[in-house]
Amino acid sequence: MPRWLPRAMVLALALVAVFQLGSWAFHQLIGLLINILIAFFLALAIEPAVSRLAAYGMRRGLATFMVFLGLLIVSAGFITLLGSMLAGQIIKMIEDFPDYLDSVINWVNTHFHTDLRRVDIQEGLLHSDWLRKYVQNSATGVLDVSTQVLGGLFQLLTIGLFSFYFAADGPRLRRALCSVLPPARQAEVLRAWEIAVDKTGGYIYSRGLMALVSGVAHYILLQALGIPYAPVLAVWVGLVSQFIPTIGTYLAGALPMLIAFTVNPWYALWVLIFVVVYQQFENYMLQPKLTAKTVDIHPAVAFGSVIAGTALLGAVGALISIPAVATLQAFLGAYVKRYAVTDDPRVHGHRTRGSGGPGPLARARRLWDRRPGAEGPTAADSAGGNSDSADTTNSAPTTDSRTADSRPTDPEPTDSEPRDSGEGSSGSS
Repeated sequence: MPRWLPRAMVLALALVAVFQLGSWAFHQLIGLLINILIAFFLALAIEPAVSRLAAYGMRRGLATFMVFLGLLIVSAGFITLLGSMLAGQIIKMIEDFPDYLDSVINWVNTHFHTDLRRVDIQEGLLHSDWLRKYVQNSATGVLDVSTQVLGGLFQLLTIGLFSFYFAADGPRLRRALCSVLPPARQAEVLRAWEIAVDKTGGYIYSRGLMALVSGVAHYILLQALGIPYAPVLAVWVGLVSQFIPTIGTYLAGALPMLIAFTVNPWYALWVLIFVVVYQQFENYMLQPKLTAKTVDIHPAVAFGSVIAGTALLGAVGALISIPAVATLQAFLGAYVKRYAVTDDPRVHGHRTRGSGGPGPLARARRLWDRRPGAEGPTAADSAGGNSDSADTTNSAPTTDSRTADSRPTDPEPTDSEPRDSGEGSSGSS
């Protein structure tokens, strides 16, 4: 056995063990890494506000705390107002549920000629096995929901702490990162950081615009239908549908439908139809154009980045994909060498004359003229393509004859004869 073989085997086993350990650690920490990524983009989003407050002489930590406090106050006020409204509507629905049930029973008895009564339906539900199993499953599900709520609160706390540290210690973090790089690379890192701040701010701005447009559109519908709390519901739809990816649209549309159902069940159907139609308009018309203008990327790139981000990281990827792709595109655009485009009509989508041969109509006409039993070429053919061939065949001898006529007829002088009179005179002299 060679002496190097045992060492090579030990080294290979050590590399495999390190790879397995790293893979296991990465899968265990994937949740933390995603939270850090969200916190980093959140810190980039509030970086302009923190920098503006710090420019007025405020300490950066205090400026970051003031920005977070403002966001917390606005969010808490909105959630409190929305929660009180939702609680009132749920109580109203519970109180009016017997009337809704009576109206449904009367409609069924009228159209299907049945004899149903609300008391019989209530007793049947209370003594049914389905209700008992549902209550047992709900009691078990309460613990699961409580665990998920606590986990969500802990995740929000983690994201908030990391984003606060990233925003408050942004200059220190940049200095620590640049201290391990050469000066040329330091300028590139700082430039990439600035581009990321600009693109993330533009993305938040575009989301705010779409939330405003969505809120106004849904407010007009809810106000036209006479649904109560129309302004609050419009704000809810605008914010939730834009800042909660993937499921935000369904969460945003469920609450207005619930409130509309308390007024008139048909109003809930109209709200559902409007939410679906507006979502399609926003996905394919509004969002690509606004994102292209504020984040400066092509609408197709924005749409594809959202799909790719959702496939990679789920809801988090859908939220951060557009600013990440915009930052990468702007950063790489500075290092891609570009050249002047040639002045060719094909660049602008125009085809040059004669590049594609005769058109389909011309080819069909020629085939029709060449069919069996045709008398001869038409006037168009004699003036067009056929005349070209005739001219081509006859032009060769004509050109030769002209060439022959243009040749000189004098014979070439021989060696015995003098080529020039000057030679003869010089020779005699």
